[in-house]
Amino acid sequence: MIGLAGGPAAPADAAAGRSGEVVMVADAPALSAPTVAEDCLTPGHCVLRVEGLEKSFRRGLPPRRRQIDVLSGASLMVCSGELVGLVGENGSGKSTLMQIVVGLLGRDGGEVERRGRLGYCPQVPMLWDKLTVDEHFALFARAYGLDDDARERAVADLLVELRFERYRRYRVEELSGGTRQKLNLALALMHQPQLLLLDEPYSGFDWETYLRFWEMADRRRASGMGILIISHFLSERDRLDRVYELKDGEAVVA
Repeated sequence: MIGLAGGPAAPADAAAGRSGEVVMVADAPALSAPTVAEDCLTPGHCVLRVEGLEKSFRRGLPPRRRQIDVLSGASLMVCSGELVGLVGENGSGKSTLMQIVVGLLGRDGGEVERRGRLGYCPQVPMLWDKLTVDEHFALFARAYGLDDDARERAVADLLVELRFERYRRYRVEELSGGTRQKLNLALALMHQPQLLLLDEPYSGFDWETYLRFWEMADRRRASGMGILIISHFLSERDRLDRVYELKDGEAVVA
């Protein structure tokens, strides 16, 4: 089954095993946005908890084979109603961490716990050139388990919100890079996830669409969605509730 904007579909409420597998746990309760006075550590509000995450890669051939440590005990948390940033230099492990959370990569150590429906918008859109925009929505709606009415409502709203209604019958190979990214984002949002993972989602957006993206993020945060967004820009920290910086394999509050 295909889902999560190109990745394999994952259970709604799951904890990832040591090898990266996803195992089912109890159904998640209804989530509500935390108030300022509440602690983010409140279990009912936490939609993502990453603790002591470790990941290394091996490069080269023997006898010059070497190990590259990317994550060395990274920990972070995202709660319902929070917009959390993850920043760091190129190669610091941001996308690696997110792919482990989604279940696309295994990990060497640490714990990952998720609650609720998951939406994932990868940095590089994973789309099919010969399919139209509408065909992508139909495919992902089936993967998400949406009926026809729910799909049409979600698609109509997202097309208006991202302003690409006229491209519904265009094949992906006919779209500009910015419009492909709009589709990539819309596919991650169409099932109204409770946890949304965004890997530089506005790459290729013009300035107007970039500003509209932040308006969309604010509305979904207000509705109780927990959002983790990867960015290169610390200048965006004023838009975020909390920012983690990946440095030397660890995530520290910036």
